[in-house]
Amino acid sequence: MFLRISNDFVVPKSDIIGIFDMDNTTLSRQGRNFLPEAEKNGELIYSADDLPKSYVVTEHDGERKVYLSSFSSKLLIGRAKSGDLMT
Repeated sequence: MFLRISNDFVVPKSDIIGIFDMDNTTLSRQGRNFLPEAEKNGELIYSADDLPKSYVVTEHDGERKVYLSSFSSKLLIGRAKSGDLMT
């Protein structure tokens, strides 16, 4: 199964490590440092042109990717749990 994380991106649900709310995770120092570090490492992918509301961390064959999404974390988590393919 795949999870649509933006209008143009889908990721395999089995690769998802976590779905995070942008506002809540950037409150801590560790959270604020995570995205710049992912960008520095070439792991950050801008999956939407809109202001990001969440980010999805994936890993496949030892390679981590962090997708910024304009969808809310609540919406993404709900669809992932329900099995909705998000078409």
